[in-house]
Amino acid sequence: MSYLDLAERFIAAHFPKASIAVIGGSTSRAERTASSDIDLLLIGDDLLDTDQSGMATCREFEGEIFEVFAYTPGGFQEWAERSIAQYRPVIVHMLVEGLAVRSGEALDELRETWREALAVGPSVDAHEFAFRRYVITDVLDDLRDASDPLEQRVLASTLFERTAELMLLRAGKWIGTGKYLPRRLRELGEDRIGALTTAFLQGRVTPLADAVEAELSAAGGRVQAGFVR
Repeated sequence: MSYLDLAERFIAAHFPKASIAVIGGSTSRAERTASSDIDLLLIGDDLLDTDQSGMATCREFEGEIFEVFAYTPGGFQEWAERSIAQYRPVIVHMLVEGLAVRSGEALDELRETWREALAVGPSVDAHEFAFRRYVITDVLDDLRDASDPLEQRVLASTLFERTAELMLLRAGKWIGTGKYLPRRLRELGEDRIGALTTAFLQGRVTPLADAVEAELSAAGGRVQAGFVR
């Protein structure tokens, strides 16, 4: 199946005023699985029927599920800046790295602008780093004290996620959610992440806590008393 042709038919049927259209995710990388949908970024003047500047919606079309992110030019600018500020620029990655369905000079200019923003990496101030260390310190103490297996499992998952984010941000890397967090974490290399990931995968509480403690120390240490959020 040509997903470019399929996407164009979908756009013509549902979002004909889109001037920019980009397929992202596994479809753009030729890594689809049995449950993959088609992530589609759309930008255009008068793209939406309401006064909204952006919309996320899920549609079925010709037997495929489309996960649509539709924006006016101003709406994309707003949401892209917001995602950059949150260190998870999903739609920016879609724009820059995805497979163009509808392109032209406007897409080329947008890609150049946001490619530079992605290359710079996240800008994280000292207070944000301190807040993240504060959260990790709190969850880490809870994990060391926990005796209930279910509590341990939930706390370990939270702690892994927060620590992985801290490691990525300290390395000047963007973070992600769900399956994208471990994918980004692996970019740091096995030597860097091995202690954390091995302990987490094996469900070993003490080695995981020790690995997190080491990351906290490398990031400046524990944060508790006196911290103002």
